[in-house]
Amino acid sequence: MKRNVALSLPNILTYGRIAAVPAVAGCFYFEGNTPRWIALGIFIVAAITDFFDGYLARAWQQQSALGRMLDPIADKLLVSVCLLMLGADGTIGGWSMVAAIIILCREILVSGLREFLAELQVSVPVTRLAKWKTTVQLVAIALLLAGPAGEVVLPGTVLAGLIALWFAAILTLYTGYDYFRAGIGHLIEE
Repeated sequence: MKRNVALSLPNILTYGRIAAVPAVAGCFYFEGNTPRWIALGIFIVAAITDFFDGYLARAWQQQSALGRMLDPIADKLLVSVCLLMLGADGTIGGWSMVAAIIILCREILVSGLREFLAELQVSVPVTRLAKWKTTVQLVAIALLLAGPAGEVVLPGTVLAGLIALWFAAILTLYTGYDYFRAGIGHLIEE
């Protein structure tokens, strides 16, 4: 791989998003509100890079196989680890764990489907609704990361995050079905 591709700004932003994963998780090992705000700050910066890495890669014509591979991995790592840490600390609990499980299962299933279809050289484009799903999911996780610290500033932060998480889970089911429907013909042919 050429050095300039590996060190392009869009790929550096993706590396940063991957590096944010253990940083956000590490914040959960400290008590108090400050670590929650730090986790939220890191998460917001990482979420913003999700938009800019793809946008800049297209605008500057720096799209690469490395970027296409790492971008969805970075997204899934960030979302999955945040959901797991929020479940572990009790911010997401009870029936709301079902919403988190739906999101996690869809991420794994769609990744597997995309990998299988890539072997067949079939591309499954990201739909506009899937982008909205991602946005709602990121907002839900941001509100939940603020969690108890957010409640001090704006009561109802956790409830709003849980409602958004359920909304994201519903969109996740629909978009997951959409991807599966798009790929089912190729699965049956095999």
